[in-house]
Amino acid sequence: MIHLLTALAMLFMADGNPMGQGDYNRIIQADGIERSYLVHIPPKYDSKKPTPVVLAFHGGGANANNMVAFSGLNKKSDVAGFIVVYPNGTGRLERLLTFNGGNCCGYAMTNEIDDVEFTRRILDDLAKSVNIDAKRVFATGMSNGAIMSYRLASELSDRIAAIAPVGGPIGTERCKPIRPVSVIHFHGTDDENAPFKGGKGKGLSGTEFYSVEHSIQAWVKANDCEKVPVVTKLTDKSEDGMIVSRKTYGSGKNGAEVVLVEIEGGGHTWPGQEPRLKTLGRSTMNISANDIMWEFFEKHAMK
Repeated sequence: MIHLLTALAMLFMADGNPMGQGDYNRIIQADGIERSYLVHIPPKYDSKKPTPVVLAFHGGGANANNMVAFSGLNKKSDVAGFIVVYPNGTGRLERLLTFNGGNCCGYAMTNEIDDVEFTRRILDDLAKSVNIDAKRVFATGMSNGAIMSYRLASELSDRIAAIAPVGGPIGTERCKPIRPVSVIHFHGTDDENAPFKGGKGKGLSGTEFYSVEHSIQAWVKANDCEKVPVVTKLTDKSEDGMIVSRKTYGSGKNGAEVVLVEIEGGGHTWPGQEPRLKTLGRSTMNISANDIMWEFFEKHAMK
C-alpha cells in the first residue's frame, strides 16, 4: 500500500510544477472560493523520498505570514526535514482571517466556510508538486488554528495522522474520527483568550469555549485510551516560574495517545517562542512546543 501511495505521489508531481527548497505562495480553488497557502520546503528535501508535512493554522484575526513568525516552525522544519504548510483563513479584511473550527470563529464560522474541504484541496494540490508522505501528514495551530486542527482530526482523519493544538480547545461537543488520531495539546492555565476551564475569553470572538478537559476527554474516549493518565513534571530549565506537566493517556487503539502539556502560569502563547504581544501573557521557555510536537508526530504516523 505504501509503495502505491509513493507511486501515486510521483505521478501527481509529473502533472505539476515541482518545487524545491524555498518558500512558496500557492493559490487554489476550494468550495468555489479562491484560497491561498504558504509552503516552506527545507534544505533536506529530496524529491525522491516521501516527505512528512505539518499543516500550521494561524490564530483568529491573523494570517499565514503571522503564523510563520509566531510559531518558529520553519527553523524546526530545516532541522528535522519536514515540509510546513501555512493555510490562510478567510475574512472581510485581507490580513484579519479566521477558520471555521465549529463553534469558532468570526467570518469563517458565520459564513459556514468549509475549511475541511479547503485542507483536502491543499493536500491534493501539494501532492502535484512535492513528494509528500501520505502516512505522515500532521496538523497544528494556534488558538482558532488549534480549534481547526481538532476539527480536521475529527472530519479528515483519513488524511491527518496526528495533531498538536496550541492554546485552543476542541470546537465541537463530540469528535467522530474514522480512525484513531493521536493528540498532544499545549495550554497555559492563565490563558485569558481561550480559558483553560472554558467559557468566554477576553478576545473579540464571543465564543463560549469548551474546556481543555472536555477536549482531552473527548479524544480519550474516541481513541479508547486509558482513563487515568501518567503524569510527569518536565524539567524547569529556564526558572521562569512556570511549571510544565505532561499528562499522557496511553494504550489507545492502534497505539494512539492523548497528551496534555499543561503550563502552569502560561498565557495564550506558543511554548518556546517569545510572545509577540505582551497582552497574550507569558510564554514558558522550559520547553519547545516545536521539539515536543515533532517528537510526538514521529511516533504517530498513520497505520
